[in-house]
Amino acid sequence: MIQEKGSISVHTENIFPIIKKWLYSDKDIFLRELVSNGCDAIMKLKRLSAIGEAKVEENPKYEIRVILDKNKKTIQVIDNGIGMTADEVKKYINQVAFSSAQEFIEKYKDKAGEENQIIGHFGLGFYSAFMVADKVEIDTLSYQEGAEAVQWISEGGTEYELKPSKRTQRGTTVTLHISDDSREFLDSYKLRDIINKYCYFLPVEIYFEDANEKEEKIKKGEKLEEPKPLNDTNPLWLKAPNQCTEEEYKEFYRKVFNDFREPLFWIHLNVDYPFRLKGILYFPKLKNQFDTLEGQIKLYCNQVFVADNIKEVIPEFLMLLKGTIDCPELPLNVSRSFLQNDKYVQKISDHISKKVADKLTSLFKTERENYNKYWDDISPFIKFGCMKDNKFYERVKDIIIYKTTNDEYVTLKDYLERNKDKHENEVFYVNDEKQQAQYIKMFKENGLEAVYLDDMIDNHFMSFIELKQSPVRFKRVDADISKSLKDNTAKIDDKEDNKIRKTLEDIFKDSLNKDDVKIQVESLKASEIPAIILLSEDSRRMEEIVSRFGNMGINNPFPKEQTLIINKNNDLVKALLELKDDKEKENDIKLICQHIYDLAMLSHRPMEPEEMTDFIKRSNKILLRLATGEKKE
Repeated sequence: MIQEKGSISVHTENIFPIIKKWLYSDKDIFLRELVSNGCDAIMKLKRLSAIGEAKVEENPKYEIRVILDKNKKTIQVIDNGIGMTADEVKKYINQVAFSSAQEFIEKYKDKAGEENQIIGHFGLGFYSAFMVADKVEIDTLSYQEGAEAVQWISEGGTEYELKPSKRTQRGTTVTLHISDDSREFLDSYKLRDIINKYCYFLPVEIYFEDANEKEEKIKKGEKLEEPKPLNDTNPLWLKAPNQCTEEEYKEFYRKVFNDFREPLFWIHLNVDYPFRLKGILYFPKLKNQFDTLEGQIKLYCNQVFVADNIKEVIPEFLMLLKGTIDCPELPLNVSRSFLQNDKYVQKISDHISKKVADKLTSLFKTERENYNKYWDDISPFIKFGCMKDNKFYERVKDIIIYKTTNDEYVTLKDYLERNKDKHENEVFYVNDEKQQAQYIKMFKENGLEAVYLDDMIDNHFMSFIELKQSPVRFKRVDADISKSLKDNTAKIDDKEDNKIRKTLEDIFKDSLNKDDVKIQVESLKASEIPAIILLSEDSRRMEEIVSRFGNMGINNPFPKEQTLIINKNNDLVKALLELKDDKEKENDIKLICQHIYDLAMLSHRPMEPEEMTDFIKRSNKILLRLATGEKKE
């Protein structure tokens, strides 16, 4: 039996193709990595200067410059940071995956100074340069006294050349000789966009220069503009919430998201324990329901952009918001594109969810009027959050409100309490205000109220609440509400009343000839309405479920349970009773019954094309009879 111990060997000639093609998901990340390295070099020098281990000029202006020279096919990234000695170049550049940043953090972790803002961790970012360049040069001069400038050159393989450099100022210049298959990066607009995307909030000023454009201006004798940094070195999320003004929050929102509609409100996250996290989440004002698909939360790590909408960090329902979150301790993978430590990330996600719930609860309790104003815009976020995150639901269940047909905003508890004598544990709702206008009118006239549930998410949300708060039951305003609409003050002899009901039922059954429609005669308070259509909530929901699978050939196994309620208090219905024995009026009776049914149906749902065609024909026929007195069939 063989037993052996040893070291796994790595063939460097195989490493570079992997780094070049597969390490990073997008080629443009090379610029993020090189600019981040320059930022690290400056932050290291600032740290050493703060603790007295490095001498720098008084009030130094730290900066990173990105210079494009399309004619030479080069991109340079220049910093005036810590620089490197020849030995450090051999140590940090020639040894793949040896992180100078990690070593620096470990060495000075107990020293006083600035908060840790070092970005690098893996010692691989520099090699992203080879994704776009077939030759890379480093010119660097260390901050250390007596250090000599050195130049490192490599043409994408494992061979390199190290020799003296002509650089005279402290810092590092990385020069990329762009390969032919990456010429799209020799475009000033593209480079600016990449810097804006990934490096807009880096803590060191970044300047961009188009060398060819500058040369042309000099030739023409044009005045060169004073360069301005591309980035904002002090993003608003780094400030304490009590130091930020309302206008600053709004301006930051406009700048980052190019949205000139003011946000409704915002949540400023400022956490130091058990992890460091800062950020601002905005609740945007929606133009329509489909806006809820347009959320954007930008995730940063030490002010370097990582990605939009990383679902592991941002609870899924908050993806509907807009905001920025910076977490220096994110457990990112090598390419800084994906997360690794699920438990740690889950803690971050839970904390963000809790902070949002706390903010909403605070608004509900202290700014109820504003909370009501915001509700139509924020309700999709909250409802989606409740269904996706049970902890979030438990935190906000008592501050979920509903707009009523009386233009009030009430909690579910309030609604049930004030309507318990009329319909206990039932919540009547409207999902199409225009289509259901007649039902809303009847509700108001009868002292009843319903709530508006007309968002795309509400069908699912109602089922969710019924499950969570049983025996609560949601019913649409055209469900079985005839008991609530009856005129109980009418005093009619039972025998006579039953006779009238039976007569009307027979008239409509014979005229309509619809076996799937139940006919019911009632005395309704709204005497101007001849009839209404009611559909049981269960039947309606089943119809909706089946309609989603309509193209799969699935049929509704349950009866429709559609009921036509005839209002015997209505004058037109009373007139039908007087015509019932007139043989010459049979066609008129049939026409009127069909028209009453159509009018009731129009208030219930949109008509099918064939139904609408028949309705228009009958309407024209009725108008012609009114105008001429003729009885044309």
